[in-house]
Amino acid sequence: MHEEAAITNVMIVDDHPMIRDGLRARLESMPGIRVVAETGTADEAMKHAARQPINLVLMDINLQGSSGIELTAQFQQNFPDIAVLILSMHNKAEYVLQSIRAGARGYILKDAPGSDIVRAIEAVLNGGVYYSAALMPIIAQPRVKEESLTVRERQVLEQIARGASNKSIAETLDLSVRTVETHCLNIKRKLDIEGRSELIKFALENLRTERG
Repeated sequence: MHEEAAITNVMIVDDHPMIRDGLRARLESMPGIRVVAETGTADEAMKHAARQPINLVLMDINLQGSSGIELTAQFQQNFPDIAVLILSMHNKAEYVLQSIRAGARGYILKDAPGSDIVRAIEAVLNGGVYYSAALMPIIAQPRVKEESLTVRERQVLEQIARGASNKSIAETLDLSVRTVETHCLNIKRKLDIEGRSELIKFALENLRTERG
């Protein structure tokens, strides 16, 4: 008996019906993706999330009567298992950084190639993060705390900022997965950070990286 392929339930939150229609058509052409809800308001988005299983939200920043960044923070607090991917026309650093702090797992520009959305969804569902290439130069500056890290720990943190998994980091740096895990624990201890999501946030807010 064959196991059924995993289905990812997606909600689209955007206040432009035509954009929602276009996104729905694109997403439904992807294997394993099912659009289960769409809305242009924060209130309806929260109601949908409360009454049906949703794995991923594609979130615009400009919503009717609210902000997608504020709504992302609400999702992080009330539905932490739902990953949020920002899809916006804004490319300003303040929006990107606010989205990261709110708990978004990625930020895609609406004028980015359609393949970006596919790669972003795959990265986020695999536990990573994804940002449009055009945004990488504006994702923050180093902070003083980072100076306590060793060269190897900084290399690991840079890979985390790229959305790499521990296994991928181990392969890139020619280390064992256990060694990478130890480095991650040491980084979190030195930076007083708890959890992988907080580590990803710190890496994105504090390191200037280039996409590989």
